[in-house]
Amino acid sequence: MPEVFEPPKSQRMMWPPTHRSPFRLAAITEVLVWIGIVQFLRPLEAAPAEMSKAHAKALQHWRDSRFGLFIHWGPVSLKGTEIGWSRGAQVPIEDYDRLCQQFNPSNFNATAWAKTAKAAGMKYVVLTSKHHDGFCIWNTKFTDYNIMNTPFRRDVVKELADACRRQGLVFGLYHSICDWRHPDYPLGSPGGKTQKTTPNMDRYSGYLKNQLAELIRNYRPLGLLWFDGEWEAPWTHERGVDLDQFVRSLEPGILINNRVGKGRAGMAGTTSAGALPGDFDTPEQRIGNFQNDRPWESCITICRQWAWKPNDRLKSRKECLETLVRTAGGDGNLLLNVGPMPNGEIEARQVERLLEIGRWLKKNGESIYRTRGGPFKPGAWGASTHKGNTIFLHVLKWGEGETIELPAIEKRILKCSLLNGRRLHWKQTREEVGITVPRGSRDEVDTIIVMKLDGSASDIAPIDVATEKP
Repeated sequence: MPEVFEPPKSQRMMWPPTHRSPFRLAAITEVLVWIGIVQFLRPLEAAPAEMSKAHAKALQHWRDSRFGLFIHWGPVSLKGTEIGWSRGAQVPIEDYDRLCQQFNPSNFNATAWAKTAKAAGMKYVVLTSKHHDGFCIWNTKFTDYNIMNTPFRRDVVKELADACRRQGLVFGLYHSICDWRHPDYPLGSPGGKTQKTTPNMDRYSGYLKNQLAELIRNYRPLGLLWFDGEWEAPWTHERGVDLDQFVRSLEPGILINNRVGKGRAGMAGTTSAGALPGDFDTPEQRIGNFQNDRPWESCITICRQWAWKPNDRLKSRKECLETLVRTAGGDGNLLLNVGPMPNGEIEARQVERLLEIGRWLKKNGESIYRTRGGPFKPGAWGASTHKGNTIFLHVLKWGEGETIELPAIEKRILKCSLLNGRRLHWKQTREEVGITVPRGSRDEVDTIIVMKLDGSASDIAPIDVATEKP
């Protein structure tokens, strides 16, 4: 494997941006792109059948995992404002770009982060390698605007990748397609509303590819790439197709979200017909609709802001558990986000909330992991999951009675019980199914009923629970 091209120190893109003119920088970047891309465009050799097998296995493992940790973090945590979006808005651009000179998260402990994720019952971790502000949290050779040129001077991606693998967690990276700081990317802060003077999108695409190849090769195995920032006009369908193919040539089994290309339906996150699909859809700050014909993952913050904010409202244990249950019941994954503090620690109250979820999953995880959503679609009453000949009913809302009534199913029920093993009374007719749970046996958040059938639950077509009678 050829060595990664390393530009001389004097030719790297420097920070703050005032240290080097954009015109000289553009010329330097062009040289880096053409030299660097020669190194990185050589794909790994893999037979198509092997690539397909590796990809299918990775996708199935990811779907079985159901629950992951999202981490948005960078120098902006010093201000407590939103990552990327506050550049040029709440924080002047010059001040924002110089935050890296003060960034020294001396309490950062990658092992502690990974152990928290594992204790929370999460199976994978996705870290922001680069957000829309352009700051890189790894030791990149293609810009000096990175973690190694802060007082901290430690490669966060490497440390967390290693820690996650030691804990048996799949490691992935969020990587922004747009870069409001880079001189070659046409749009700038605040929020992509300004125009750069001398942009060069082809050159920027080379920079993007060089950094992605660097991440894939230096921190492998990389489980997934979570793209963002594709909605802006400079990014086209053709560029998305090209980037998708480029990434897969370097890591055949990698998973890529639908934001690699155009076609995402806003915050709903679904991919429109004919668009570059990626591997999964990405509803944002909401639970996706029931969808069992294409994988999806809801990304939702544990507080309100993606990056750390002092005294941000923390979601309750009940909110978090219901979100996880309804997501699994819709046949999706949940990527729950935390924003670490500027000292490198995840806020204690956020850690405690994650541990509460983990304790719940330790008792009830069989109804979430390695399941598929349905056959009863999520509704006000709750949600359902299934695997094999078992349906797990997650009853989140009860009425005044003790019996939940659901539409009929085309399988015979052999047994009904609570997940803890307590037998329940049920009735099954051609019109409906009724299951009785005494009030004293209900859980305050989620009463889980186990239905054993005389055949596979996956054979049952998804059912709308139009009239709920709990």
